[in-house]
Amino acid sequence: MGSHEEKLSILSEMIAFARVDHSLKQSEYDFLLKVADSLGVSKAIFNGLLKQKSPKVRLKTQAERIVQFHRLILLMNIDREQHKKEIHTLYNIGLKMGLPPSAISQVLQVMHRYPNNIVPPDVLINIFKAHYN
Repeated sequence: MGSHEEKLSILSEMIAFARVDHSLKQSEYDFLLKVADSLGVSKAIFNGLLKQKSPKVRLKTQAERIVQFHRLILLMNIDREQHKKEIHTLYNIGLKMGLPPSAISQVLQVMHRYPNNIVPPDVLINIFKAHYN
């Protein structure tokens, strides 16, 4: 994984996305805390990000962007609720990351075929591979 700044940026983006509906549910907080731990970010630093965003750092590789997009899909579905605003925001985040619009749309469509809308990583990767060929 990237630098400490990249990790904080990833978490800040995820926190902002979780708050699209103007709240941060306990299930979302718990999920975000697990992501922070997997990135090697302490709980204290993570909690600081809840109060103050980290500067945005663009992820360098396409693979990192796809992984972040997948994290955001998981976060959106953690509370088993989806709102149009969340889907629209996620789509726009994917576009800003430079992901192909058609791949983003396809992922958002196929996620409903899987339990809890959790797209398996291999399915997600294959969708993006198909759009890059």
